[in-house]
Amino acid sequence: MSQKEIEAMFGLSELKQTRVYQEAREEGEQKGRIQAKLEAVPKLLALGLTVEQIAQALDLDLAQVQEVAQQERI
Repeated sequence: MSQKEIEAMFGLSELKQTRVYQEAREEGEQKGRIQAKLEAVPKLLALGLTVEQIAQALDLDLAQVQEVAQQERI
């Protein structure tokens, strides 16, 4: 279903008030925040921080930071 079809069914303002819309928006925002943190990892590694320090400082899972660090070495 296209965005225009959904807007026609619900009206845009009504759609934005639905639980599904709110949950999808929050999920997207959360993913964006995590992505921004992950993009900072290489810079922090270059400054000499350990993956443990980065994970703690950015409130990320250690595995996520290790994965980014590993990709930087490739």
